[in-house]
Amino acid sequence: MFKIYETELAGRKLSIETGKMAGLANGSVLVRYGETCVIVNVTASKEPKEGIDFFPLSVDYEEKLYSVGKIPGSFQKREGKPSDKSILVSRAIDRPLRPLFPKDFRNDVVVVATVLSVDYDNSPEVAAMIGASAALSISDIPFGGPTAAVNVGIVDGQIVINPTEEQKEKSDLTLTVAGTEDKIAMIEAGANEVPDDLMLEAIKKGHEEIKKICKFIAKIKEEIGKPKFEYKSFEVDHDLLEYLEETFKEDMKKAVQEVDKDTRDNNVSELSDKIIVAVTEKYGEEYAEENAQSIGDAIYKLEKKCVREMIFVEHKRVDGRALDEIRPLSCEVGLLPRVHGSALFTRGQTQVLSVATLGMVSEEQELDGIDTETSKRYMHHYNFPSYSVGEARPSRGPGRREIGHGALAEKALVAVLPSKEEFPYAIRVVSEVLSSNGSTSQASICGSTLALMDAGVPIKRPVAGISTGLVSNPDDIDDYVMLTDIQGLEDFFGDMDFKVGGTEKGITAIQVDIKVEGLTYKIIEEAFTRTRKARQYILDEIMLKQIEKPREEISKYAPKIITTKIKTEKIKDVIGTGGKTINKIIEETGVKIDIEEDGQVFIYSTDNEKANKALEMIEDIVREIEVGGIYYGTVTKIMAFGAFVDVGCGKEGLLHISKISNERIKNVEDVLKIGDKVTVKVYEIDDQGRVNLTMKDLAENKED
Repeated sequence: MFKIYETELAGRKLSIETGKMAGLANGSVLVRYGETCVIVNVTASKEPKEGIDFFPLSVDYEEKLYSVGKIPGSFQKREGKPSDKSILVSRAIDRPLRPLFPKDFRNDVVVVATVLSVDYDNSPEVAAMIGASAALSISDIPFGGPTAAVNVGIVDGQIVINPTEEQKEKSDLTLTVAGTEDKIAMIEAGANEVPDDLMLEAIKKGHEEIKKICKFIAKIKEEIGKPKFEYKSFEVDHDLLEYLEETFKEDMKKAVQEVDKDTRDNNVSELSDKIIVAVTEKYGEEYAEENAQSIGDAIYKLEKKCVREMIFVEHKRVDGRALDEIRPLSCEVGLLPRVHGSALFTRGQTQVLSVATLGMVSEEQELDGIDTETSKRYMHHYNFPSYSVGEARPSRGPGRREIGHGALAEKALVAVLPSKEEFPYAIRVVSEVLSSNGSTSQASICGSTLALMDAGVPIKRPVAGISTGLVSNPDDIDDYVMLTDIQGLEDFFGDMDFKVGGTEKGITAIQVDIKVEGLTYKIIEEAFTRTRKARQYILDEIMLKQIEKPREEISKYAPKIITTKIKTEKIKDVIGTGGKTINKIIEETGVKIDIEEDGQVFIYSTDNEKANKALEMIEDIVREIEVGGIYYGTVTKIMAFGAFVDVGCGKEGLLHISKISNERIKNVEDVLKIGDKVTVKVYEIDDQGRVNLTMKDLAENKED
């Protein structure tokens, strides 16, 4: 049955329609927010996926270029692989939903959000996140929602919910916050050094709107929601788990208490083999073969329980650190001789090499998506090869995780970069993860800051990143232990990975992943306090002791730049017909040249002399010809009535035979020939812009 439900979000109408489209999906809604339309469909397999120990949730946010009236620019003229932006939105949709499915659920669940129409003042990402929650809530798929999400900005010091396109351009904050009626479930932010207290206030304001939308979806669910289907539980055998705890708990505690990750993994692996032998002897070979997956799950549960109990009850970490202690840190810069900037940042067994490259402004990345953003000048790429975790897997290109971590580091650093006017370069930083034991994204923020400084990029302030973790009481989220600088095991078995990048002045980026249903304001506030203290320590005691400020000069291998501004009407003169003029300058000098639409000219070269020569050639072309001006030109053509002289500035003038000499001459060829260099004076520019020249009474020619 077709139904439309309406409410208001940030002063604009939000409607959820269902029962008209995609009738074969388990749940389907069409979300209309202003003139933005997103259809969200959710489906689930009838049977569980065998042989896995996780919940197989897949989320796809599909950007359709017809939604903004564009035809794709690819050869096939159809949408290809998802853009980085769509992958980031898919991750943002996934994160608040995943913890709300049953822990023992193993059926495939697919969420597809398709953008049909975009009104730039009303975010399709927010519509998709709300739609995913609504579709799951009214479906027969087991789901503990609803959730909702909003964007939050800070415009002229004021917190704004779901800012319009105009407000976004002026906003100091780009925050997406999702949650349930009671708690915060996801935070993703890029900020212009926003203080902790203002960031917390923005999250709280966003949550006020989230609560209203959750109630709205709950009412829809109450009215038309389907009964949830029964599913096969993959809960671990309680008797088996009880046996493992009684017999091997102390052994497991000893196995995990190790600073070195490889040694710890080997300890757990050896103990796992011992457990499998014991279970086989106790229950028989047939049981062990038929329940291999369940035995593996039980060992995992035992390890998780031991690690969590040590942290929660004993306040003891597996590597012996205090709860607020950061792993050993080190960094160095200038490792690679030919690159423009490089740095190595090490935190415990996590190590990241970041490399900065400076290029022409025209080398900005072009974006072919549904946003108004068509290019970006700063690009941050994060690579996570298999050798970084000691595995032997071939590289298959960046996955969603790599794209997400790269985007987080990009957000963290873009706030401190100089403007294009101050530093007219395209900038790319690549972070290569060399060794991973947790918090690689935050190490890449630190390493990339150092690489930019090593490259001579005049950043406003250095940025550092750190993450905090959480182990909480399953029955009371406010009964918890918080950890500073979590390593891989603490992230894996913990309840939260709260990543914050920022300067001494404020926050520049946040990404929060959780495995529980949500976080309270108290937890968020403490996480901000801990990360601020930790990043200040990293900046003052580690990073700034290695390099105090950006280098005064860029690398000799980086292109040097000279800039000038010309009148827009002169751009065509510099470029010339079919690019003839500009290509001639490039050929003669070996430089690279960018010309912006506003007349800004950028000349790039590793040779200052050649760059200056190119600048002179451009200035010569655009120089204005004035009556009374004296110019040194070249004879280009001889006629019976005179000669044409190229006086620069893209102009030729007529030197009439009567104006060549004070004495009467019969033939122009008697005095001039093509290629001669002569000094001429402009005595007239007629109404049609024709330039008339004279050589009479000029001392330069008399001396010749």
